[in-house]
Amino acid sequence: MAENEVKLTKLARCAGCGAKVGAGVLAQLLEGIRVHQDPNLLVGFDKSDDASVYRVSDDLALVQTVDFFPPIADDPYLFGQIAATNALSDVYAMGGEPKLCLNIMAVPAGLPGEAVHQMLRGGYDKVYEAGALITGGHSILDEEPKYGLAVTGFVHPDRVLTNSGAKPGDVLVLTKPLGVGVLTTAAKADMASREGLALAHRLMTTLNKAARDVMVNYRVHACTDVTGFGLLGHTCEMAQGSGVAVELHVDGIDLIGEALDLARMGILPEGMYRNRSFAEGEVDPGETELCKQDLLYDPQTAGGLLMAVHPEDAAALLDGLGRCVPSAQRIGVVKEYTGGKRILLR
Repeated sequence: MAENEVKLTKLARCAGCGAKVGAGVLAQLLEGIRVHQDPNLLVGFDKSDDASVYRVSDDLALVQTVDFFPPIADDPYLFGQIAATNALSDVYAMGGEPKLCLNIMAVPAGLPGEAVHQMLRGGYDKVYEAGALITGGHSILDEEPKYGLAVTGFVHPDRVLTNSGAKPGDVLVLTKPLGVGVLTTAAKADMASREGLALAHRLMTTLNKAARDVMVNYRVHACTDVTGFGLLGHTCEMAQGSGVAVELHVDGIDLIGEALDLARMGILPEGMYRNRSFAEGEVDPGETELCKQDLLYDPQTAGGLLMAVHPEDAAALLDGLGRCVPSAQRIGVVKEYTGGKRILLR
């Protein structure tokens, strides 16, 4: 096998955001850790949010995040692009602009040097597209390859978006279709079509920059990116953090057709089951078909932004997004929480 023909996914047990520790397990691991108080720390790890935010001045706050994972694509350059897109997304979800990045890399001793070079080049190219810089990093030897970024961005302290600001009456908007986790899982068993896998790769390398640039012009009260915990996992965190209930209109959610067919066949990533275990206690599925539920729990890698927007701004926001994101969807509404399940599928 030539150096540029290395199949990275064969070297990893889990792929992409499917390797993420489950939300419920993560909460248990963090339980009891003392949170030090600092009036300038606007968002910390105790908030279950996408990134931390620290106020530097009245006009400037730093947004910081880190994300890395094992290969979700065989091509090293493509994997580097996907990993960078995913890491940058957390800053966009907070309403920020990425500026500085550091590489994080684990490489097996026998991985060809050209494969490592292409992985890094993929990351550099995507960071450059975002208008940010890679200024260094750290690498270690490991049995499985892994790549990602630590990202620092800027945001105005008064314009920080968190996942806990949704208000009753808000309209829920999503910017990418769902099903990437199912498609990439099927690809490992050679069960995904060439077209389906190409779609997944295109979605996973589409920055959320354009979505963020449109979003900041409207009254968006809460935002998160839909990644490893799936739509229902991240919606659950938003609903709990905001003290609200959410009604999702399943027919309005863009579910990738091939992924839906594969889900009906039982081709599902391990992370889907973890996400279901975490969130299903808060979900009333109604009459929703099981395979559609599965896609709502499907772990996404570099997924779209989920926004809770003032109802008077929803139409204009969707119109603006419709010109620049893969799939601008009106997927539900935020409601008062009166007890019981927080997420209703209708």
